[in-house]
Amino acid sequence: MISAWLVPCFILIVLVTATIKKVPAYEVFVEGGKEGVKMAFSLLPFLVGMIVAITILRSSGALEAFIDLLGPILTTIGVPPDIIPLALVRPISGTAALGMTTELIHTYGPDSFIGRLASVMQGSTDTTLYILTIYFGAIGIKKMRYALKVGLLADLMGIIASIVIVSLLFG
Repeated sequence: MISAWLVPCFILIVLVTATIKKVPAYEVFVEGGKEGVKMAFSLLPFLVGMIVAITILRSSGALEAFIDLLGPILTTIGVPPDIIPLALVRPISGTAALGMTTELIHTYGPDSFIGRLASVMQGSTDTTLYILTIYFGAIGIKKMRYALKVGLLADLMGIIASIVIVSLLFG
């Protein structure tokens, strides 16, 4: 019930506040919409590049070959190889990672080790490359310097922590 009323109440509060402060709410809204459309068009090449890269990675078989290469090593340390595509794609695309998580949960079940690990990994990591592409591209930053290294390191720590925690709690 609260969620159904939250957005209308928020809009009402904004409109009342704008009226009290004598701000032309509609004109400000339209200007914000214009800026949003301009930003969306400026981000479009970055988004297309990310989508193409993800599609090539999955369609070429490179992802499966990488998993086959690392599979025996990961199995000996207790990491299921089926989770590796999620760990590799998560920093690139949230949508692709969500699709992989859904597929893993559908295949193994939500209460399985892999289902739980995929869920925790999904919540413990972020779409670092997507975020850097969108935010840095939107404001015109060309050199990412340490942001990429720190973001990917944080993702790696999130992946390791999710494996350790799910293994301890549900292993």
